[in-house]
Amino acid sequence: MCEHCGCGDKKTENTFEQQVQAVIDAIRPNLQSHGGDVELVAAANDKIVKVRLQGACSGCPGARMTLKMGIERLLKEKVPQVKEVIAVD
Repeated sequence: MCEHCGCGDKKTENTFEQQVQAVIDAIRPNLQSHGGDVELVAAANDKIVKVRLQGACSGCPGARMTLKMGIERLLKEKVPQVKEVIAVD
């Protein structure tokens, strides 16, 4: 069982948004260690997650790679309902 989002724990039914937020909270320290950050903007019923990259991540040439190969990949792994992760300003 994942202690961050409760996946696999049948006693606690976390909402989609709570599951997404838990994964983002687990990712944040890694981004913060490089001067960046990520904020959850929306996790809607269409299962598209909108995030805002902040700090060093907002202007980084590798931000798209971080978004797709890092944040989106981990979110889809931990919360399989996630269809896509997009960055918003």
